[in-house]
Amino acid sequence: MATRFAGADGAPAVVTLWSAGTRWAWLLVAAAWAAALVSTLTGQRYLIDHHYLLEESGLAWPVAAAVFLACWQVMIAAMMLPSSMPALALMLAASRSSQRRPPPRAALVFLAGYAAPWTVFALLAFAGDTAIHHAVDAWPWLAAHAFLIGAVTLAGAGIFQLTALKGRCLAACHDPRALFAQHYRPRLASAWRIGARYGALSIGCCWGLMLIMFGIGVGGLGWMAVLTGAMLVEEVFPRGRQTRLALGIALLLLAGLWLLHPAWLVPSGAA
Repeated sequence: MATRFAGADGAPAVVTLWSAGTRWAWLLVAAAWAAALVSTLTGQRYLIDHHYLLEESGLAWPVAAAVFLACWQVMIAAMMLPSSMPALALMLAASRSSQRRPPPRAALVFLAGYAAPWTVFALLAFAGDTAIHHAVDAWPWLAAHAFLIGAVTLAGAGIFQLTALKGRCLAACHDPRALFAQHYRPRLASAWRIGARYGALSIGCCWGLMLIMFGIGVGGLGWMAVLTGAMLVEEVFPRGRQTRLALGIALLLLAGLWLLHPAWLVPSGAA
């Protein structure tokens, strides 16, 4: 049975953050936040601390990367799954239109496809951070000015917030009906492809903010909460796209403050 999706035609998007079909997904989000809270309270957050894994754990690089990526999935569930609820609701609706009861595996395959690009992003970030650690160890000047890494990260994310590309990615994420209209088929392979494409769009929206999370706040509940809220507002709510300019300016100001007085902002052990 064919499924029609309205969208990309000027019609207002319907924001569906909560529905009976997505309750299990919100339970997954709650479980991820609970895991992050427990890891913080019990002192286990080092398992997702790239500085610890690279410099102090003594693990071989592939093992350290595997540990990081496993913990990264918890962060994706906690931080990115909330803003993907409208797309997940569309997937459930599409499955329901072709079958009396939407198969839960279609939603799970969609989420797996969504997580795949973010996992690649995390692996590239981990590899890039490894190169930065090698550069800091080999270049005394950079070791003495390591705060520049955080400042550049903030500035890069702030500049991207102001670009047209960020705006286009936000528009696509805000109303994913066009993506479903073009690519949906009543097959699991279609659920994977749509999830992966939506994940890639999400990276286009949020890579700068998540790079901040990776570089200076990974595992920190405060940073997680602030950035999750910012990404949720930007990607889901109609006027949220307008906040990208204010957030970009704020990040550029923080980058300047970081350069002027890094001791105010640089967390212990960040690199």
